[in-house]
Amino acid sequence: MSRVFAYPAIFARDSAGRTLVKFPGLPGAATDGADSMEAMEEAIDCLGSYLAVRMARGEEIPTPSSPKTGQRMVPVPLWLAPKLALYLAVRAKKISNSELARRLGVRETVVRRMLDPDHETKAEKIQAALSALGKRLAVEVQDAA
Repeated sequence: MSRVFAYPAIFARDSAGRTLVKFPGLPGAATDGADSMEAMEEAIDCLGSYLAVRMARGEEIPTPSSPKTGQRMVPVPLWLAPKLALYLAVRAKKISNSELARRLGVRETVVRRMLDPDHETKAEKIQAALSALGKRLAVEVQDAA
């Protein structure tokens, strides 16, 4: 099963002309920007921070809903998307960090770092870990809306 790493958001102008962004499925996730372009940049950053905190706490990650009329999809930032994919795969398979480490032939601390949103991990390591869980990471480029 494939999964898109983007969440719907509501973009609306306030009385001062700023663009406000709210994520309906992510309580407390909101930001703004001077214009639509800055608001999207801030929304990507806000989404990344929101998801990274939930990952660091070992919490459930809400599944993105389909966008409703007037909503725009905000992608998970590239620095986080592979780690999020691994986090979700580990939770779905219900395996421990130690078990994944055993499958990869590495120490448990290596897996812990792979799942740490604040630790830089080479994409190849995350791809290998996803492969050990029966997953494959793919990147897709779409036309901008």
